[in-house]
Amino acid sequence: MPPKVLTNNDLQEMGLDTTDEWIVQRTGISERRIAEPDVTASDLGYEAAIQALDMAEMTAVDLDLIILATITPDTCCPSAANWLQARLNAPQAVTFDVTAACSGFIFGLNVAEQYLKNKTFKHILVVASEVMSRTLNWKDRNTCILWGDGAGAAVLTLGDEGSEILSTHIHTDGANGQDLLMPGGGSKTTPISHESVDKGLHYLNMVEASLSFRVAVRYFVESIKEAAGFNDVNIEDINWIIPHQANLRMFQYISKSLNIPFEKFYLTLQKYGNISSASCAISLDEAVRDQSIKKNDLICLPVFGGGLTWGSALIRW
Repeated sequence: MPPKVLTNNDLQEMGLDTTDEWIVQRTGISERRIAEPDVTASDLGYEAAIQALDMAEMTAVDLDLIILATITPDTCCPSAANWLQARLNAPQAVTFDVTAACSGFIFGLNVAEQYLKNKTFKHILVVASEVMSRTLNWKDRNTCILWGDGAGAAVLTLGDEGSEILSTHIHTDGANGQDLLMPGGGSKTTPISHESVDKGLHYLNMVEASLSFRVAVRYFVESIKEAAGFNDVNIEDINWIIPHQANLRMFQYISKSLNIPFEKFYLTLQKYGNISSASCAISLDEAVRDQSIKKNDLICLPVFGGGLTWGSALIRW
């Protein structure tokens, strides 16, 4: 996580028409982390990768593949994964980015899982890293209060012992991709012009919040049910739900809808906000390091994001 903390009161002092109470009541977010201007997605990803490799007792030379999930890459070309590969000094590893918005970490796990199962690669680094602060209109209180910067990473290996990914599930709905998007920056608005900047096309835009809330709840619920059903597991037997960190009220609603004790939801959004693809990776890491997760725990990672994208993973720790 970047060291700089931006609190709700800081946003108010910046002139935003909001208060700490207004933000907390609607989102559950009290503060978020903001990267310094010279810090990129691959920089944050590097720090997370080093921690993951250290925990796995491996080095970058052991890696066969590096997958970096992000919607805020250092550059459009080359990929952020390429920049990360160079920083890690891992020329032997194949590298590429995955773009699936807030679902990126689970999409990355799904891709890695296929390579491991067909024995193409043995050691894979999956990183999710975002610098969401660079996509925000800091005068729009409906969006800028939600997002933060950060990165998480995991090392996946082919073996028959240790923690196990039981399954991953991914879905998309391109027809409704306009519900959460950044219109500018792609070939549709190239080259970037004064007109496109003046129209705010390079900021992240959201449709009506209530509509996004309902759609997200539906897909979060479906994703948890899919992971449990595929593995013939009762939802009540899942020890932890570690979701993409979207909205506190959303998870309170999902808890009641699925009759899951709210205490089973591991949340970090109150101190980090929404970090898109990196959110559930960061939360999983913290749950492991603070020993909330115990050996043999069942962990479900449900995600939902723009695109639209959604999915889940079920892990036996």
